[in-house]
Amino acid sequence: MTDKPALTLYTKIGCHLCDEMKQQLDVLQQQYEFSLNLVNIDADSYLKLRYGERVPVLAVGEQEICHYYLNNESLMEYFK
Repeated sequence: MTDKPALTLYTKIGCHLCDEMKQQLDVLQQQYEFSLNLVNIDADSYLKLRYGERVPVLAVGEQEICHYYLNNESLMEYFK
């Protein structure tokens, strides 16, 4: 792999599902090389409107991989 894939995790403060997905991604980061950008949607009115209560959302660019819960199958498809 030349460049590490960059994943974005859209979250909000106080979201237990966000915390769970972040922990799962931290573990996967030890196995797969990728960078993880955390974005608090509360800090951006556009993102807050776009995602609302539908967080966490894991994305690569504009492509959404999964939301609410980590979908390992969808994530592994991305890494293929």
